[in-house]
Amino acid sequence: MNQRKHSLFLTLIGLTVALMFGSCNRKAVYSHFAHTTIDGWGWGQTDSLFFDVPPVPEDGVYAPTVGMRCNSSYPFRELVLIVGQQICPRNVQWEDTISFLLADDDGNYLGQGINYFQYSLSLPDLYLDKNDSLHVTISHFMKRENLPGIADIGFTLERK
Repeated sequence: MNQRKHSLFLTLIGLTVALMFGSCNRKAVYSHFAHTTIDGWGWGQTDSLFFDVPPVPEDGVYAPTVGMRCNSSYPFRELVLIVGQQICPRNVQWEDTISFLLADDDGNYLGQGINYFQYSLSLPDLYLDKNDSLHVTISHFMKRENLPGIADIGFTLERK
């Protein structure tokens, strides 16, 4: 009986390890969320967020994605962001303006979650050479100077 319990225990450990490795996203090169000021005045228009992707391990096409988390104190249906990207050391840079649609006409949130809602938007793919790094700057482009309710802004880069 003791041998059987030991075998069952080893089998469960093996399955757990296999599930952990199977669930990992091996394509992700970089993924990070930065916190914003959610209470009080909120996220300011001049409070840019910075993401520094370390040198990539190989040449290829990469898919950048911007993520956002907010709560119900965010007062608008949409969020417009300016995303600046700079490839180093080549010093190639550009900006994209992206728009998150957060709620439908009836005010129902379209993101995933209950108290905090999460959204993601893909940016155009980019080609990076081995050892290229990426510097990303994100700021909001809304008429209101300070935005309450935005909890986090994130940037993810995956190899395609």
